[in-house]
Amino acid sequence: MHELSIAASIVDAVTESAAAYPGARVKEVRLRLGSLASVVEDSLQFCWGITVEGTPLEGARLVVKILPVIVHCASCRQDGELASLQSFRCPHCGEPCSDLRQGRELEIEAIEIDEIDEVEEAV
Repeated sequence: MHELSIAASIVDAVTESAAAYPGARVKEVRLRLGSLASVVEDSLQFCWGITVEGTPLEGARLVVKILPVIVHCASCRQDGELASLQSFRCPHCGEPCSDLRQGRELEIEAIEIDEIDEVEEAV
């Protein structure tokens, strides 16, 4: 299950980024995941729950946005979303396509944090 190492890498990257905001709590991590990234979202969510335990990200949600496969057709020169991963044919003209424009992503899109109020710090 490579989702565990992916989740651990995300936790490491977000922890490193969040270190720039001392005292802040990470609420949510938003991830862009392409349909061809070979990652099972349910497994990733399960592994996320395991990897955040005992870290500064404990309690943070992982929000995954699944991106469709977009190809560029050399014949009709249009971009289009594949209707099925079983056939890499242009959705406009039907010609075979191999120029992928989207679908392999595995990117942290955003990190949402709650900053601790100065009032809480004084208490």
